[in-house]
Amino acid sequence: MTLTDLMMTEVWNGQTVADLLSVEFLASAVGSVLGAVALLVLGYFVSGWVRRRLIRLGQKYKELDDTLFTFLGNLARYAILTFAVLFVLNTFGVQTTSIVAVIGAAGLAIGLALQGTLSNVAAGVMIVVFRPFKLGDFVEVSGQMGTVMTISLNCTELARPDNVQVIIPNANVWGNTITNYSTNGTRRAEWVFGVGYGADLKLAEDTIRTTLMADPRTLKDPAEFVQVNNLGASSVDFLARTWVNSSDYFTYQADMKRKVKEALDAAGVDIPFPTRTIVQG
Repeated sequence: MTLTDLMMTEVWNGQTVADLLSVEFLASAVGSVLGAVALLVLGYFVSGWVRRRLIRLGQKYKELDDTLFTFLGNLARYAILTFAVLFVLNTFGVQTTSIVAVIGAAGLAIGLALQGTLSNVAAGVMIVVFRPFKLGDFVEVSGQMGTVMTISLNCTELARPDNVQVIIPNANVWGNTITNYSTNGTRRAEWVFGVGYGADLKLAEDTIRTTLMADPRTLKDPAEFVQVNNLGASSVDFLARTWVNSSDYFTYQADMKRKVKEALDAAGVDIPFPTRTIVQG
């Protein structure tokens, strides 16, 4: 084969060797490559900018959840990068439809192999989107109680009241009942105080009510509730209910037990021990 024949040989997409070595073709190829590189670089910086803007938006407003906007930022970044890559491949004549099909098939195979992990990720997405709790909330979930420290797509980290770290897979979080003690600003405290059958019930009721309402943490609205609720085996039981700010609940609940007991003692109201009467025939 002569050099002329070689130069006229068709090698790619109807183009001959001579066409591929022409200045016009080389200039076009270099321009396409530079354009593709520029598009990829632009996509990289745009995706990073969009991600940072979304994250800052979540940090700017306290009522917005930082975790949700971090997730949305990462999702937007990878979506922009994916579209940029597919656009570049399509520009060079690559059939992106087949690539998407291959990626889908590979994703299906990986999904079947990582069912447990992906179930945690799916549950993490549901937690981030629907937000049954947020960072700093005190919750009870999957048999564990603590303050939410971290919410990731794979697991949720709690700090128990004794400052022990608890890491719960998100599938166990989303698939169980979630009790959030921090959602509402106030909580109702409740006690049962027993007095003797010979005690002055009016004095006992007034003593309990006055003691509870004298504490500055007790809220005036909703109103308190103090009434006889049960006639027990050895005591007349008063059911007492008041409202308090959620942040004060645990210390308030404990303090009031001691204060009411001391007030009943000071008022001379008998607090009986359980007794049993044995009648011998």
